[in-house]
Amino acid sequence: MKYSYLIAVLIILFGINNSIVFGQQQNGGTVSAFQNRVFKGDNYKPLGDLKWVFKTNGKIFSSPIVHDGIVYIGSEDGNLYAIHEKTGKIFWKFKTGGAVHSSPAIFNNMVYIGSFDGYYYAIDSKNGHLKWKFKTGGEKWFGEISFLGLKPVDQYMDDLWDFFLSSPVINPDKQNPSVFFGSSDGNVYALNANTGELKWKFETKGSIHCSPVLYKNTLYIGSWDANLYALDIETGKEHWKFETGTKIGFKGIESTVAIANDMVYFGARDPFLFALNAVTGKLVWKYDVAHSWIISSAVVDNGVVYVGTSDTFALLGLDAKSGKELFRFKANGYVYSSPAIVGDTVYFGDFTGNFFAVNTKSLGKEWNSFSTENRKLFASEILNNNFIDFSYAAKGADLSFYDINKTVMDRFYKLGSIVSSPFVANNTVYFGSADGNCYAIGLQSKK
Repeated sequence: MKYSYLIAVLIILFGINNSIVFGQQQNGGTVSAFQNRVFKGDNYKPLGDLKWVFKTNGKIFSSPIVHDGIVYIGSEDGNLYAIHEKTGKIFWKFKTGGAVHSSPAIFNNMVYIGSFDGYYYAIDSKNGHLKWKFKTGGEKWFGEISFLGLKPVDQYMDDLWDFFLSSPVINPDKQNPSVFFGSSDGNVYALNANTGELKWKFETKGSIHCSPVLYKNTLYIGSWDANLYALDIETGKEHWKFETGTKIGFKGIESTVAIANDMVYFGARDPFLFALNAVTGKLVWKYDVAHSWIISSAVVDNGVVYVGTSDTFALLGLDAKSGKELFRFKANGYVYSSPAIVGDTVYFGDFTGNFFAVNTKSLGKEWNSFSTENRKLFASEILNNNFIDFSYAAKGADLSFYDINKTVMDRFYKLGSIVSSPFVANNTVYFGSADGNCYAIGLQSKK
């Protein structure tokens, strides 16, 4: 029975086929890739012309932010890049000792970022010089022996769908500013944002790769132990925790929460999107995404919760009060990129290297898209009728083996998969891709 169940899990995951949240916070001079990703604007603004492309030497899972004319983004090549917003030319780069899958935050002319080398860094935004660094207990991909029951059964395996490191969020208190983040060592950390001195840490029972969100003096963050935690931002004391499902293959929280009107929204692998009371942690509603992980982080705008799904390839729009599905837009592959919203337009990418602009007022019927150059080159070779199909991409190889699954993921990355989430500034949308590029695309105005 156990073997049959695990094979069923594999079929579900591979056969059918990333608030307040991801976004922008500019209160008190801070900007974060992980606060509410809703930007000012109106009407539908489809994608226009490509403005520039900046090439790094590694896959990009980090999400960009734009501040004072500079785009900041991390790369798997170990660098944090500062790029001129208008030209796409490099301003500076900062080298860490590991892949930078974390997304940056900015406060008081400092850029904060985490790296797989086990450090979180504060870097001078004007020149790229180190201000301080803080060593965690170590950063790593989540993994386990025989992940998802894959063979060989005695081998330790990295989770192939664990894309991110926790990204810092700032509490911009003038007298005592703090920076918060989670770690693969299972701890939530609170540091002095100016000095890097530890204020407190809170231990969970699993790696933490999603990012914290601050709301009314409470910090909300999920863990691979399948719990969402609400913590006091001054002391780290637990207010409450909410447990999600723990079945094999359907356990863990990767998405960052969205908060609106005293409600917390987040997805899990179990596989549901949850709506909780922000004060009590009590469940208000949950939405079943049909055996599809939610790694994308939700965004709430005008009473609608927008979130991407994995195996159903969908961007969903749900009523924020009831969880009722209002619309569904089908992409060409897994939607791990978290959406950004400008007026009536939602922007997001998919795992096939397509980036979409969808008119929310049309219930997903009006849209346009941009494809990475690699997608244009390799889609016919890798995709099945333009859609992700794990079995098709495996070319008959045995998907019960971990190495075969890794090979298939590498084939998908060849398309320029988009896991990075978009940032919108000055009528331009910015995002990263597994092809190593940061893209800047202009937006059209359409009445």
